[in-house]
Amino acid sequence: MLLIRRTEELILRLFTEGKVSGTTHTCIGQEANSVGVIGQLEPERDFVLGNHRSHGHYLAFGGPLEGLLGEVMGRANGVSGGRGGSQQLKFGNFFSNGVLGGGAPIGCGLALGEKLSGTGGIVVLCIGDGTLGEGVLYESLNMAALWQLPILFLVENNRYAQTTPVELAVAGSMVQRASAFGIKTSAIDSTDVQELRAWGFQAIDYVRTRRRPYWGVIDTYRFSPHSKGDDTRPKEEVERYMRQDPILIQRPRLSNEAFTAAAGWVEQVLAGALGLVELAPPATTLEQA
Repeated sequence: MLLIRRTEELILRLFTEGKVSGTTHTCIGQEANSVGVIGQLEPERDFVLGNHRSHGHYLAFGGPLEGLLGEVMGRANGVSGGRGGSQQLKFGNFFSNGVLGGGAPIGCGLALGEKLSGTGGIVVLCIGDGTLGEGVLYESLNMAALWQLPILFLVENNRYAQTTPVELAVAGSMVQRASAFGIKTSAIDSTDVQELRAWGFQAIDYVRTRRRPYWGVIDTYRFSPHSKGDDTRPKEEVERYMRQDPILIQRPRLSNEAFTAAAGWVEQVLAGALGLVELAPPATTLEQA
C-alpha cells in the first residue's frame, strides 16, 4: 500500500513539473482495495481489466514500477511504449483503458476463453460507481449470467463520478443491480486491508471454484481529486474520510522497525525506477515506429 501511495504522490508531483504525458488519475486512499483483492490473484493465469484509475491495480498485480512511470512520462521503456499514457496500460494479463465501461465486454470475452480452456483462471473487472450509468455494463452482466462466466465485477464506489456525488447519479441499490441478473453479490464498507483481504478471498474463491460471475461492491473514498485539481468536494468531508486512511489503519499492526524498513525500501525502489525512466529515450511516434 505504501508503494502505491508514494508512487501516486510522485506522479502528481511529476505532473506539476510538466513531466507527465497527458492526464492522470490517482487512487490515493483506495490502496487497500488493490492490495486486499487484486493482490490475491495469480498473474500467470488470471486477468485484470483496469480503468482510468488503475495504477494501484497494476502494481498490486505485479506490474513493474519502471514500466508504469515510463508510460506515464511518455518514455520508450513504458509498458505500452510510452504512447498509452496513464490510462492505457498493458503488462502480461493486465489491461486498462480510459473508456468508461469499455472493459466489461472485453472481460466477458476473456472469461469465456478461460471457461473454454479449463485453466482455472478468472477475470477481475475493475469499475467505479460512475460506470453504473453505462449500458454496456448491463449487456455484459447479462452475458456473464447467461454463460456462467468466471468473472468478478469489482465495483469501487468512491462516492463520486468525477465531481457528481453518487446520490445524484445512481438510483436504487448498487448491489441489487447485479442481483437482477441472478448473479451472486456482496458489499463491504471498509478501508482495512485485512478485512478487504478476507472479503476478497471469498469472492475470488467463489468465481474460481464455482466458475460463475460475482458482483462485489467496495464502499471506499479517494483522497485526491478526480484527476489533477478538479475537486469540488467539501473540505470537511475529505478530512473526515482521511481519518480512515488504510495506511494509518495498518500502521499500528507493524513494529517501528518493520515500518521503517518498508518505507526505506519504497523510497529506494522509487528512486531507482525514476532514475532509469529519466535516462530512457522518449516514446517513438507511430510514424517513427
